[in-house]
Amino acid sequence: MATMTQNLSPAAKATRGAIKIDDVVKIYDPAGAAVMAVDHCSLDIAAGEICMIVGPSGCGKTTLLNAIAGFHEITSGRILLDGEVLCSTEKPKAEPGSDRIVVFQNGALLPWKTNLENVAFGPLMQGKRSRAEAHEKALSMMADAGLSGVEHNYPGEISSGMRRRVEIVRALMNDPKVLLLDEPYRALDSLTKSVMHEALLEIYYRNKVTIFFITHDLEEAIFLGHKVVIMTTRPCKPKKVLEVDIPHPRDYSVLTSKRFRELIEETNDAVHEEALKAFAAGEKEG
Repeated sequence: MATMTQNLSPAAKATRGAIKIDDVVKIYDPAGAAVMAVDHCSLDIAAGEICMIVGPSGCGKTTLLNAIAGFHEITSGRILLDGEVLCSTEKPKAEPGSDRIVVFQNGALLPWKTNLENVAFGPLMQGKRSRAEAHEKALSMMADAGLSGVEHNYPGEISSGMRRRVEIVRALMNDPKVLLLDEPYRALDSLTKSVMHEALLEIYYRNKVTIFFITHDLEEAIFLGHKVVIMTTRPCKPKKVLEVDIPHPRDYSVLTSKRFRELIEETNDAVHEEALKAFAAGEKEG
């Protein structure tokens, strides 16, 4: 890890991006099948915190992310960002905004634009910066993220790991309060994923942004997160909240530490129990 991160505590230094999920319920098709996806879910995420969300497939994790982003309505409860209500029982759907940026599993880079053009695209489209200003900032952020040399390549000309990095830098170009990551490394091989974890932390240390990160990978969750929230199988609500007491900055030596293995053991039972419930539910539905 770079020496610039020495003794840095971004979560403590960040002043924006605090999320409060307060008794949120989400029911799909309430007049028909009435499928409850989120069940009275409450969770507090501090400004500048990396909050890792772990749970079985289909449990409602992405539904919660989409509610924060403003893509889905909630049925009741409320979600606040820095004390301001994003959505509530009275206002079921949040307004999407540049303060909350999503990076999806499958990626969304424009293949006909260079990596530099992709990164600069948001501020240009929103009229926030001139082309020269946007390109200058994009070049600086890409350099910080280890992307020097690929600025003028197209997304199809670089590795999948680099494309993921370009997407995260592009998201941060809008200076969001919150970065919403939906299994961004799911399709990567383990070696590429390990490099991407450290790259994400380096980007995070520079930007002090709150991160809401969905994953199925418990080791990934504990390595990256200040907090790991294990969700129940559908309907989704926190089963266990783990405060990861391994200091930042972190590098891959953490994985062989005694405390890291203790945290894995501490959470394994909860994860396994919910996985068995999800499997049993799938068998019944089949």
